[in-house]
Amino acid sequence: MKNKIGIVVIIILIALFSIVAYRWVYHRMHYAITDAVFVETDNLSNVSFKRVAGKLIKLNKKEGDKVKKGEILAEMDPTDYIVQLNKIKDEIKSLTLKTRALRAKEKRIKKEVSININISKNLLDEIQVNQKILHYKLQEIDTNIKQLEKDQKRFENLTQKGLAPKRKLEVINTKLKTLNLKKQSLLSKLKQLKIKHKILKQKLSLAIAKKLQITEIDNQIKSLKEKIKALNDAKKDIQNLISYTKLRAPFDGVIAKKFKSLGEVVSSGIPVYSMYPTNDVYIYVLLEETKLQGVKKGNRAIIHIDAYPDETFEGVVDTINPATASKFALVPRDITAGEFTKVVQRIPIKIRITRGKIELLKVGMGGEVEIEKK
Repeated sequence: MKNKIGIVVIIILIALFSIVAYRWVYHRMHYAITDAVFVETDNLSNVSFKRVAGKLIKLNKKEGDKVKKGEILAEMDPTDYIVQLNKIKDEIKSLTLKTRALRAKEKRIKKEVSININISKNLLDEIQVNQKILHYKLQEIDTNIKQLEKDQKRFENLTQKGLAPKRKLEVINTKLKTLNLKKQSLLSKLKQLKIKHKILKQKLSLAIAKKLQITEIDNQIKSLKEKIKALNDAKKDIQNLISYTKLRAPFDGVIAKKFKSLGEVVSSGIPVYSMYPTNDVYIYVLLEETKLQGVKKGNRAIIHIDAYPDETFEGVVDTINPATASKFALVPRDITAGEFTKVVQRIPIKIRITRGKIELLKVGMGGEVEIEKK
């Protein structure tokens, strides 16, 4: 009886083993299985400060943290740049005040010059008219004087001969004396007009010369405007530099590595963090060449990651590299002499994840994959 029970148990065990073995062999025949599996990304990016250098005063993220695009990752001490900005602002303010003062001066001079030129021209015109009138009167007086001088000589001869009364000669002498006095008065007025004319000409010349001063002020204002424009450009640049002291995430992703510590001095372009896009990871498989048969693009794959034994991920074969991984080694094997140890080569395969909690995956994790054969 006992022998029969033992035989039955052995038969059952053999049957169970056969079923398991069959399923194992069947699974191995229909799936390419390997543990040369890594979570990978093609978009691992080093994030660094742009155009600025200084001491780190804030590091807001640590390795493994998820970040949103535009989120501040780190901050640099902006004090030096703020000092430069304030200095530029003071210079702009000072030059702006100078420009305003020059404009006010220019306006005042323009007004004065306009008034002085108009007054001088009007007075000069008036003097010229008066000079013409005086010249006309002088000509008239000279004509009368010449006539009286002739009459004087004629009546002197007549008086001496007793042919004309002395009273007539006295009247002529009186008239001649009066005309000479008028002539002297007119000459004096003409001289004064000439002096005034000269003075007004000088004033007019000074007023016209001040126009050159206006041109110089215009040039000064233009120069100040150019300086202010250059300073405004420098101001914008400094403001950009101040904004660059805050390191922002270039995209939604995960922090893969933190390179710097708080208080360190960093330069422009030196990596502070390394990060990759949240949903841009894939499974990188190095499949033995002996298992490659039946593996094609589009085949389904089941992925198990060592860090999450209770999680199952699914994917499809996206690309199969046409060359073995050894071809891309830094120092490839030299087999030209015909002496080499035969090893199984591995073919790089990229699997795109289609199902599973992708957010759990971190670049560099390992696991196991089962690729369906067709």
